[in-house]
Amino acid sequence: MPKTLINQPINTIITMATIALDIGGTKIASAIFLPDGSMLFNRKRLLKGRTGHEVGKLAAEILAKLLTVARRSRIQIDGIGVCVPGIVYSQTGRVWAPNIPGWENYPLQEVLRTVTAPGIDIYIDSDRTCYMYGEMWQGAAKECHSAVFIAVGTGIGAGIIIDGHVLHGASDIIGATGWMALQPPYNEEYDACGCFEYYASGNGIGARVRDAVRANKSYKGRLRQKPICRISAYDVFSAYNEKDPIAVSVLHKAIEMWGMASANIVSLLNPQKIIWGGGVFGPAGIFIDDIYKEACKWAQPLSIKQVEFVASQLSGNAGLIGAAFLAIKKHLYE
Repeated sequence: MPKTLINQPINTIITMATIALDIGGTKIASAIFLPDGSMLFNRKRLLKGRTGHEVGKLAAEILAKLLTVARRSRIQIDGIGVCVPGIVYSQTGRVWAPNIPGWENYPLQEVLRTVTAPGIDIYIDSDRTCYMYGEMWQGAAKECHSAVFIAVGTGIGAGIIIDGHVLHGASDIIGATGWMALQPPYNEEYDACGCFEYYASGNGIGARVRDAVRANKSYKGRLRQKPICRISAYDVFSAYNEKDPIAVSVLHKAIEMWGMASANIVSLLNPQKIIWGGGVFGPAGIFIDDIYKEACKWAQPLSIKQVEFVASQLSGNAGLIGAAFLAIKKHLYE
């Protein structure tokens, strides 16, 4: 984890500092980072139902305040890194974020530029890429040149660095692993989110349990104790710890899916590490050994013996740390 300095007096000008914003579906985290990973003025603001340009205005407001704080604290800001929950079109600086209504082709870079002084570069990338950068800079992937971060939360995505290069794809949509085809025959219910997400994302786990509770009229377990529509993935993990049969069945299916998907990734990309993060890992961290055992059934036999499956070391800060790294890496590797 990075060192955190809060409101510490600064008597000399600090140069090459970076402002980082981690924009999520419910909040915006922000901080100032120094090249050694020290984190200053870490804050979070809830979106509180904001959508569209209101989210962009909030991000710009947060950025403007941090620029003011930096100036008063004699910190020279050299770059700004931004993590967004979706796709960043690198040629335009526009973004698509499925969990922020109104961000189908939103001009985020243009909006942030309105509060930024000339000469300060703005770097924007997807949350999955930022997670991977964060782990390589400050977390579980230090010293790795090839690693994959599998983020399992509301959906499922992957940040991929191979041979030291971040992979983006032809139109910056790489890492949409939630759409991996793992369960034939095709089911029309996969249309909305993809096969992998349908079974093994946070939303998918909750939905599959709700389906099972509705279908099993004789079920009287813990998950029957609240309205079916309110059963969440959190409830499923709690019920699993009590050996609830529906929770056990759904999570065993998720383990199978996580194992198959990661086996495919290992066979295709031969990474040194698979890093599991996002809100579900978390509680699903107890399953990493089981996921690896499942992956061993399916993966290329030499690659799977060489890869290490680990949990994220950065908890909820991976996106923020990775956003800082977007801007600061040009100095680290000059």
